[in-house]
Amino acid sequence: MITKAIIGGTGVYDLGEKTEEKNITTNYGEAKVYIKEIAGQKIAFLPRHGAQHSVPPHRINFRANISALQKLGVKEILATAAVGSMNMDFPPGSLVLLDQFIDFTKARPLTFYEGEEGVIHTDMRKPYCGRLQKILLQKAATKKLELKQKGVYVCVEGPRFETEAEIKFYRHIGGDLVGMTNVPEVVLARELQMCYAAVGIVVNWCNGVVPEDISHDEIITIMKEAKEKISSLFIKVFTEHNENGAFECNCQNCLIEL
Repeated sequence: MITKAIIGGTGVYDLGEKTEEKNITTNYGEAKVYIKEIAGQKIAFLPRHGAQHSVPPHRINFRANISALQKLGVKEILATAAVGSMNMDFPPGSLVLLDQFIDFTKARPLTFYEGEEGVIHTDMRKPYCGRLQKILLQKAATKKLELKQKGVYVCVEGPRFETEAEIKFYRHIGGDLVGMTNVPEVVLARELQMCYAAVGIVVNWCNGVVPEDISHDEIITIMKEAKEKISSLFIKVFTEHNENGAFECNCQNCLIEL
C-alpha cells in the first residue's frame, strides 16, 4: 500500500531512482500516477496537468486524480500550486502555506457525494490538514527555508487571468493569492478523509497590484528554484515522519451524514 502522495508539476519528476508508471481506472475516468522509491519509501506522484503539462486548469479531472490516489491507499497528500500574489508580504519567489480558500470556480464537479449515498456534508472550517501544516513548518525551519503562513487562496476557473477589478475585489474580501487548481482538489481529498496540505509558489504579482509586469523568464526562474526547494521539503516530510505522529487532526472525522 502506498500511503503518501505529491501532487504538482514537472519540477519533481526527477526525484528518486526507481519509477513505476500506473494508469489507474476510476469511476470518474483514468488517472496516471508515478510511483517513486525514495529513501526506501514508495511515494506516489501525480502531475495534475498531465505528464507534458498539456491539460488546462479548467479541464483537469480532479475526481479521477483523487480517486486514483485513494485506490492506491494514499492517506497523506502534499501539493504545490503556482499562484499570483495580491499581498505585499508575499512577493514573487515566496513559498506560502495555504490556510483557507475562497472558491470562484463556476463549472467544475465539486464533490464525490451527489446524493447516491444520502446527504453528506463535509466540515471545511479548516480545509487543510493542521498536522501536516505543522510538520511542513518544522521541516522547513530545519532546512532554513522560509515558509510563510496564513495564505488565503482564491480559486478561479481559468484559463484566463483575472482583471484588475477582479483582483481589487478579491483583495477586498480577504484574498492573498490567486490560482486555478487547488479547488476542488482540496475539497475532494477532504471528502475522502485524506490529510492534505498545499504550498503556494508565488510566481507573479496579480494584475494591478504593482505597476511593473514580471517577465516570462523571471517566472520560469522562480518556478525552477521554488520547485527544487519544495521537492526537497516534501521528501523530507514524507521520509522523516510517521503518519501516526504527535500532531492530531480531524481529517478522518470531517463528514456529516444527515
